[in-house]
Amino acid sequence: MGRKVAIVGVGHSRYGVRSDVNLPELAWESIKEALEDAGISQKDVEFVVYGNVGVWSSEPLPAIVINEYAELTPAGTMRVEAACATGSAAIKAGYDMVSSGNADIVLVVGVEKMNESPTPTVVELIGRAGNYFWEFENFGLTFPGYYAFFATRYMAKYGATEEDFCRVAVKNHYYGARNPKAHFQREISIEKCMSSRYIAWPVKLYDSSPITDGSATVVLASEEVAKKLTDTPIWIKAIETASDTSNLSKRPEFLHRHSVMLAAQKAYKKAGIDPENPLRYIDFAEVHDAFTIAEVLTYEELGFAKPGEGYKLIREEQVYIGGKIPVNISGGLKAKGHPLGATGVGMAVEVAKQLRGEAETRERQIPIKHGTAVVNNVGGTGHYTYVFIYSLKP
Repeated sequence: MGRKVAIVGVGHSRYGVRSDVNLPELAWESIKEALEDAGISQKDVEFVVYGNVGVWSSEPLPAIVINEYAELTPAGTMRVEAACATGSAAIKAGYDMVSSGNADIVLVVGVEKMNESPTPTVVELIGRAGNYFWEFENFGLTFPGYYAFFATRYMAKYGATEEDFCRVAVKNHYYGARNPKAHFQREISIEKCMSSRYIAWPVKLYDSSPITDGSATVVLASEEVAKKLTDTPIWIKAIETASDTSNLSKRPEFLHRHSVMLAAQKAYKKAGIDPENPLRYIDFAEVHDAFTIAEVLTYEELGFAKPGEGYKLIREEQVYIGGKIPVNISGGLKAKGHPLGATGVGMAVEVAKQLRGEAETRERQIPIKHGTAVVNNVGGTGHYTYVFIYSLKP
């Protein structure tokens, strides 16, 4: 049993097409906020973990470049990668370092400059992250195509409609419009979503997350240090992970992502949450909605709805504030944005602010009853899965 670990400081850059800054400057936006939030300086940081995929970026080895720019040297550093779950993998690495006693204060930075490459190149590079030789080379699959498989199967099996998936986009744009750090700060209608062009039927442009630049940072601390730094530490009650086959055809059942279900079950058990009724314990969730179908699937995989009934939660507006379980009140990947290396860290920043009652706008502040939130971050189609339980209670 390791030491307890808490988030004691958070920072978040503005997400979007950030041609106004280079990679170290973009990282510094969130690093500076997080250090100030924790009330510490660079010299207090013992180690820095960077989440960065970076294949589209001019800096192939960004950790030491950012460390120098942010005046974090001589602190130790490393870069980690786990596709779209890279930010969560970085938090896991930092958590393990603090929990094991190897450090008392660790900085975790997620950063990505995806728009340094043209859109077709980015789409191809992400597509290669599935099963390159079989699925990408033979069949030309990219990630809109993967999630189109999920959507068509879900519609055929359970009776959901394209409008149901668009309802996810409408919700997330509604809250993104109220998030000053979001990539898309504008509302959309179901009609606008439905009339957007198809990327891979039935996945449309407005069913898809954007190509985003951004950074997010959290300061992790041991229990002893956390209690000295803040009156509102956000405790990491559980981090559980799972994986699945890279080749979709080798999975025993296609529609639901078993790695998500397995990681969630393990996380609930570790945090003392009844997996049969998690809504009794959880105030809200941040989940991986790179495509709108992914959010609907996650409702079911995290136990918020029975298999085949997730679309009813969004159809009945039960995942808005005031509903059964608010989901992606940040705007989600769909509207806040999806800078791969920063995404999981950005989710942690959002959770910390919500639990502390510090959402930037009143319309986005979730009423906190239980003091607990769940985060799900997925790499690929469940290739990498991370589920976190964050809490105001140690």
